[in-house]
Amino acid sequence: MDITKGIDIQPKFVPPLDPGFKPASLINRRFRELAAKNGVPLRLSLERADGSISTFDTIAFAPGDPRFELNLPYAERIVKFLLWQRGGWKVTVGGPAAIGEYIKQCYQVGGTREFDSNFMGGVYEHPFTVVVTEADKVPAEKETSSPLGRHMDGCRIGFDLGGSDRKFAAVQDGKVLVADEIKWDPYHQPDPEYHRAGILDCIQQAAKHLPRIDAIGGSAAGVYVNNRVRVASLFRGVMNASKELFDAKVVEMFIEIGKELGVPLEVVNDGEVTGLAGSMSLGENPVLGIAMGTSLAAGYVNKDGNITGWLNELAFTPIDYRPAVTPHDPIDYSVDGPIDEWSGDTGCGVQYFSQQGVNRLALQSGIRFDADMKLPDRLVRVQEMMAAGDPTAAKLYESIGIFLGYAMAHYADFYELSHTLILGRVTTGKGGDIIVSKATEVLNTEFEELSGRVKIATPDEKARRVGQSIAAASLPEIKK
Repeated sequence: MDITKGIDIQPKFVPPLDPGFKPASLINRRFRELAAKNGVPLRLSLERADGSISTFDTIAFAPGDPRFELNLPYAERIVKFLLWQRGGWKVTVGGPAAIGEYIKQCYQVGGTREFDSNFMGGVYEHPFTVVVTEADKVPAEKETSSPLGRHMDGCRIGFDLGGSDRKFAAVQDGKVLVADEIKWDPYHQPDPEYHRAGILDCIQQAAKHLPRIDAIGGSAAGVYVNNRVRVASLFRGVMNASKELFDAKVVEMFIEIGKELGVPLEVVNDGEVTGLAGSMSLGENPVLGIAMGTSLAAGYVNKDGNITGWLNELAFTPIDYRPAVTPHDPIDYSVDGPIDEWSGDTGCGVQYFSQQGVNRLALQSGIRFDADMKLPDRLVRVQEMMAAGDPTAAKLYESIGIFLGYAMAHYADFYELSHTLILGRVTTGKGGDIIVSKATEVLNTEFEELSGRVKIATPDEKARRVGQSIAAASLPEIKK
């Protein structure tokens, strides 16, 4: 069901290399304006395994309104966003019953969101459930938060494991002695010894610059519970080869490395460390940190300087409401949204704010690469073009900036925002400056209520690439 056919918008900014972009932020705002005249409450809640509950209040067209059907795609996109932003195994939909039943249908076996249902059920170790009820019977909010990192004493090592490179840092009493990066290719490696050797190499390289090792902190894409690997794309090659091997060699890999070295080792989701890096860099809260690398990582530090129990997996949250690709070739991006190869959904953040997004825009612009050139090298090529003043490369970064400006307004519907720090390899060089400048222009021009309130910044050039490893070093507490 295509919500764009019933909600007309006129964006003031059009991405030059992706003119079909349909900003979720504009469509949702227009929907709420129309529904407010005679709408009814729509209340959503998401429950996580620890019993914490997030709620979200919005509005829907009342039953009998000729536009009632628009509620269905609107609610589906909101639920999809909330699931990957906040996480949960049980979704309660309070409002007109037809909306809840539609959501239940989407997330059942064979439904359009079956992937999301299976993923969330696995993460929270509960069968995924959708409950349909009335708005005033939705469970009350029960959020949790906790401090993360910020320990700077002693001799520390931090590492950040990305899909195309692994970063490491050596920090002594808050002073960064070295921070660097090494290429690797972990995604499709079936042997977990490849990953283990790469992690140990990061530690050994950093240790050369320290008199001793007191603590080690790490970040990586995925879900980690008590330093155990629950779900992680870095190890997808192992998981695809053998679940038994994954369970035996990967699940407790970080715990075993810490025991071998005899020091506290803590590993968390790379998004959480991105948020921590932003908060530590800016010295203010709340902060949304966004890392544009092999994929898109995000993390959030609330106004108290704490992290929440949310997923913050903005790579899989929809920001573009173009419909799914129609069965024709070649794809026409003026009408078709890009599909995420993992979840099968359309218009999600990873296709806009990552190396995948850069590659997509580059190919649409006519830039050609050798077939065997990998995404990190394609990004380097685009960055070299940007440094040389190539106008096509400039349009590519301008397009990402427009995406980000509209996405920030969308994120502001779900987060309490003040500062946003963007980092990651995509943001390095002159292109990163264009991204920030254009995104800020979109926010200030299109969304007056956010102008001046939501600030976008980047760290210094080196911290854009390795800032997460430095922040990760602060994760473990050294017991005195």
